Amino acid sequence: MAKYETMLVTSSALDEEASAALIGKFKSLIEANGTIDSVDDWGKRRLEDETEGVYTVIKFTSEPDFPAELDRNYRITEGVLRSIIVAEEA
Repeated sequence: MAKYETMLVTSSALDEEASAALIGKFKSLIEANGTIDSVDDWGKRRLEDETEGVYTVIKFTSEPDFPAELDRNYRITEGVLRSIIVAEEA
């Protein structure tokens, strides 16, 4: 098992309920394939292109092949503006 950190930026155009459901979907996916160590909601922040996004940082532990699947899900989900997954150093 390895430790990872992911930052997810979702559209600020989503209402609170839809945004929470989207974040919940990814939390459930992570929990099904590993364990969540912490969740840090940063709230709305401005992006470079004059729009806003809702930032969420999730630290988790999983098998090394899972982050590729998580990234694939980020890319095909409407409402996700940007995402990144990084491995934490041991």
